Amino acid sequence: MLDPYGRSITYLRLSVTDRCDLRCVYCMGEEMEFLPRAELLTLEELERLCRTFVRLGVRKLRLTGGEPLVRRGVMALVEHLGGMVEAGTLDELTLTTNGTRLAEFADALKAAGMKRINVSLDTRDAETFRRLTRFGRIDKVLDGIAAAKAAGLKVKVNMVALKGVNEDEIDSMVGWCGEQGHDLTLIETMPLGEVEGGRNEHYLPLDQVRRQLARNWTLEPSLMRSGGPASYVRIAETGGMLGFITPLTHNFCEGCNRVRVTCTGRLYLCLGQEDSADLRTPLRQSEGEEAIEAAIREAIGRKPKGHDFVIDREHQRPALARHMSVTGG
Repeated sequence: MLDPYGRSITYLRLSVTDRCDLRCVYCMGEEMEFLPRAELLTLEELERLCRTFVRLGVRKLRLTGGEPLVRRGVMALVEHLGGMVEAGTLDELTLTTNGTRLAEFADALKAAGMKRINVSLDTRDAETFRRLTRFGRIDKVLDGIAAAKAAGLKVKVNMVALKGVNEDEIDSMVGWCGEQGHDLTLIETMPLGEVEGGRNEHYLPLDQVRRQLARNWTLEPSLMRSGGPASYVRIAETGGMLGFITPLTHNFCEGCNRVRVTCTGRLYLCLGQEDSADLRTPLRQSEGEEAIEAAIREAIGRKPKGHDFVIDREHQRPALARHMSVTGG
């Protein structure tokens, strides 16, 4: 699948649910209204959609949410998709999780064919974690990360850098990840969805963070690419990789190889644009795959060049009203 700018679309991020057992302040409103369960694709429909994308050229598949591990029966989907990795039709199956249920599922994820996962962790301080997630317990996440490591899963920690919230923990997070053998990716806050308090006061440019880290760590250039939007350096002192995702200071659109599908079957061509395509209707109206493939190809044919993320300092508005949890993290 080639988009209008000659970029090959090989990476699908699939949301299996919009629900989550946390309420991170930059991701969701406090009183979220989740989709009626009847609107969600069944696990069988999600698998069918994945197989269609793989047939069209997708080689990497990431399951997201909300929190994917709260979806009842999700491991059946993981096992079926893992079979595609074993068969060689899919290069990699991965997962992004908040870690709260990893202690329960880590062994099963590994057995199903996953080799690595991303865990969202913005702080290791219990009180800061509770404030950021509104009611979360940090010990459940740390236990989950430990279980994933014990199961043999490679863990990458995703940390949203927030001015005045966790910026003083970034240096120690680099050290902790190095000690634990985890890679770390820092992320600028993305202007998606109406949230309490706005984002301007917490926006932290990663150029600034990188300069500060370079005072304490040796950041060596790296050609590593994980298939996503991060650019990486190697931390000489720990041997670990440090990634930077910079949708605001340095957008990464020129090399975009990704599309997202929501748990309702809506295909978003860009995280930062509203244009989308309905895949649920052709999925449910036809037993064959021709209509689904045609809908996907038509949508890829209008994939935009890039997003228009900007922090609206004057009006405190998000770039898009759609919450991150709706699209899939």
